[in-house]
Amino acid sequence: MLSRSCFNLLNFDQYPYSVDRARIPRVMTFPGIISEFDEEDLEGNNSNVEVENEYERRIIVANQLPVKAYRDSETKKWCFEWDRYALDTLILQLKDGFSPNVEIIYVGCLKAEVDLSEQDEVAQFLLDKFRCVPTFLPLDLINKFYHGFCKHYLWPLFHYMLPVTPSHGVRFDKSMWQAYVSANKIFADKVYEVINPDEDYVWIQDYHLMVLPTFLRRRYNRVKVGFFLHSPFPSSEIYRTLPVREEILRALLNCDLVGFQTFDYARHFLSCCSRMLGLDYQSKRGYIGLDYYGRTVTIKILPVGIHMGQLQNVMSLPDTGKKAKELKEKYEGKIVMLGIDDMDMFKGIGLKFLAMGRLLDENPVLRGKVVLVQITNPPRSKGSDVQEVQKEVNRIASEINKKYGKPGYKPIVCINGPVSTQDKIAHYAISECVVVNAVRDGMNLVPYEYTVSRQGSDNLDKALQLDGPTASRKSVIIVSEFVGCSPSLSGAIRVNPWNIDSVSEAMGLAVTMPDPEKELRHEKHYKYVSSHDVAYWARSFDQDLQRACAEHYHKRCWGIGFGLGFRVVALGPNFRKLSVEHIVSAYNRTNSRLILLDYDGTMMPEDKVNKAPGEEVISVLNSLCSDPKNVVFIVSGRGKDSLSQWLSPCPRLGLSAEHGYFTRWSKDSEWESRPIAADMDWKRVALPVMEHYTEATDGSSIEQKESALVWHHQEADPDFGAWQAKELLDHLESVLANEPVVVKRGQHIVEVKPQNISKGIVVESLMASMKSRGMSPDFVLCIGDDRSDEDMFESIASHVSNHFLLDKAEVFACTVGQKPSMAKFYLDDTVEVIKMLQGLSAASGQLPKLPNRGTSVEVVTA
Repeated sequence: MLSRSCFNLLNFDQYPYSVDRARIPRVMTFPGIISEFDEEDLEGNNSNVEVENEYERRIIVANQLPVKAYRDSETKKWCFEWDRYALDTLILQLKDGFSPNVEIIYVGCLKAEVDLSEQDEVAQFLLDKFRCVPTFLPLDLINKFYHGFCKHYLWPLFHYMLPVTPSHGVRFDKSMWQAYVSANKIFADKVYEVINPDEDYVWIQDYHLMVLPTFLRRRYNRVKVGFFLHSPFPSSEIYRTLPVREEILRALLNCDLVGFQTFDYARHFLSCCSRMLGLDYQSKRGYIGLDYYGRTVTIKILPVGIHMGQLQNVMSLPDTGKKAKELKEKYEGKIVMLGIDDMDMFKGIGLKFLAMGRLLDENPVLRGKVVLVQITNPPRSKGSDVQEVQKEVNRIASEINKKYGKPGYKPIVCINGPVSTQDKIAHYAISECVVVNAVRDGMNLVPYEYTVSRQGSDNLDKALQLDGPTASRKSVIIVSEFVGCSPSLSGAIRVNPWNIDSVSEAMGLAVTMPDPEKELRHEKHYKYVSSHDVAYWARSFDQDLQRACAEHYHKRCWGIGFGLGFRVVALGPNFRKLSVEHIVSAYNRTNSRLILLDYDGTMMPEDKVNKAPGEEVISVLNSLCSDPKNVVFIVSGRGKDSLSQWLSPCPRLGLSAEHGYFTRWSKDSEWESRPIAADMDWKRVALPVMEHYTEATDGSSIEQKESALVWHHQEADPDFGAWQAKELLDHLESVLANEPVVVKRGQHIVEVKPQNISKGIVVESLMASMKSRGMSPDFVLCIGDDRSDEDMFESIASHVSNHFLLDKAEVFACTVGQKPSMAKFYLDDTVEVIKMLQGLSAASGQLPKLPNRGTSVEVVTA
């Protein structure tokens, strides 16, 4: 439950839009439909006006701006410059992926504390000169938001570390979560200041801003938002421990496009959506999509690349060549292995050192010849965990150097950063192998940078005395299988960082590998890295974001929900809520009515254990049946015995059971079965197969009907149940290939039934019967909630289009729940269905008997 302060953060009325900027006029022309033009345009008075948008804009939102800030030593005024040579400044580098007519605006924090009195001036300067919008977060908020919730809670959890004990990580703190929400709200306010929601695209970067999409979507229902997660996304077993798991999931689903580095991370996200929100994904033409209240949230899998031009520029600098020459002379006669890592608990530096010690212990011949140079970047957060890692790393390095070192030789050389980009490239250039041994890492671009540096340049070739373009290019990469870049590096030696022996063997293989093999591995890696650079990544993401947003103005959108549970419902322009007043008016004008009602999910809530109808349902059905102008049928997949028992108090009610295999017009009439071309011998084949899958799938069950067999897996593990359902479907289709049956997969079911049995055929049969009795319906109401009911909607639509119904007939095909459907109308839940039917009953003058005072009616929201 969110605190009151969290709800206040989502009260956007407190934050009016304050930027005075020309906009494309947009007006409401019909409830829920926004027009592109104003009223004059609609009247034709301004029909020749054309609006051309020569420039496009992308708003890149990240925790930090790609700008360095410092005070001039003399004037004491603030000075700013692009942070161009920070290799991890992706938000600046991605600009190369856009065409020149795309304007990039950056929103984020400054890496400096600016006094309140100077903030307006600094903000205006940064916007004018750098197109940057700074978010000035108070220091105490930064500590709770960034150093607290982000780095000490969320980041470890996303790297699979749970705070099992107070000494083993930071546990969830409500005040830190509120700080996280507050910071995201401040970022949203800054986006509001510059966004044109009709034209601009917003691209949010990384886990610091995961609830920002909800703020943007609530203010602008059609905002175009993409999100890319640079860190891992944990498996559902880890993620579900997060107390605010649903709030974050729903916030990410308020995006149009969500990007991940690897398929594993995307798969974990989809599994969480399935297990915690009940959402299933579909893959269509190479794109993975989640249907979320009528909006399709696209999932993209594409690892980040590096900026080739920036690296090559640094490689061509004289200082880089000079440093490379000095390093070559320093390590003359040595085989250099290189590691470059941040100082944190997940980079596996200590494990790497232990593997180096094992290598020297088992290969005495390599002592004095192999050197592991470890460059350690400063930690990005503060805490005792970082200090413990630092102590452990220093201790292991000291022990190994003491054991195997000698004058002029140290097996492990530790360099505490930060070091310049030139220094890093110089180290890359002289290293035979790079070792990335992280126990968990989102991406890690060190192998990419190493590969490009080993490709060389004229400057480096000269410094290292190579033969220029004709020189052989070789490199070896040892990479942990738990690092995001691992799947992309097909020529790398993949290792389990926890297996010291395995990493040691990989190091031995790297230093003894023949040069031709090193060249082949290098060629393969360089070809991939050079073609999948940061510009390719940004361009690909932007193209998919535009595609994901293409249908925005073809649908009607409105927001529902409170707090961080807010979401937008998007439906087709012809799909609208069924108005009681509208249908009652049509009902009163007609004289021959056919009313078709599904049972589960329509008349009775899906999650109700006792499926027997209550007094309210019985009362309204009897009221409708008592009108001589009405023919009322329950059309269900349930068996005839269950329906007969539950609905026995409704003597005039028609029943169609097992999707139309059995039908009776009233309680006093006999059940009629639909003639089929074959007997039920196929059950002897299908039932043993289903029993086998039931035994193997905990929580599954078999429902035996007279005409069908249904395998249910609603109570099984969501992933395993879906997996088994697919296998069962394939198995049954194989063994029943020559039988006159249909094998269908529905919502949590696999069903086998005879051909030509469906709810759509029920509609055709009932209409034909009424017509033969001289009662052609001039009013048709059909309500259902699942896939089998779509057959009824399709049959009704076919009757309308082929003029099988009277021209003046009033037709209402209505689905339960706001979702894509062949129906033209919807009602939100079973409660609204009953209220609407009560409205029809009242219009007939047949008022239903209401429940006794004190009778509880269960309300279930779809």
